[in-house]
Amino acid sequence: MHDFCFTIPYGLILVAGGVIGYWRKGSTASLAGGVGTGFVLILAGYLSFKAFEKKKNSYFALILETVTAAVLTWIMGQRYYQTSKVMPAGIVAGISVLMTGFYLYKIATGGNHFPAKTE
Repeated sequence: MHDFCFTIPYGLILVAGGVIGYWRKGSTASLAGGVGTGFVLILAGYLSFKAFEKKKNSYFALILETVTAAVLTWIMGQRYYQTSKVMPAGIVAGISVLMTGFYLYKIATGGNHFPAKTE
């Protein structure tokens, strides 16, 4: 599975969560954090997809995805530890730790793999 297949939906979930947090609680921190990190991930997924179309890997995008997911894991994990609130801190920390593991796997295995040409 290619990194952009998960990164773009992950980014969209974060954007939606930030907007919902702002809408329901008036939290500008949720809006800025969710939309900011979400757009960073959507951009990284887009860069990875464009590189994939050229049969290349975008290691810049992969590193950006990994760092963003790891930072979210740390920040939201700390928030969950302090508040014990599953929503949103526990959910975001859980998704982010899975995504960090996925990105590290992609880095360890050489990035996106391209199908062999069949003739």
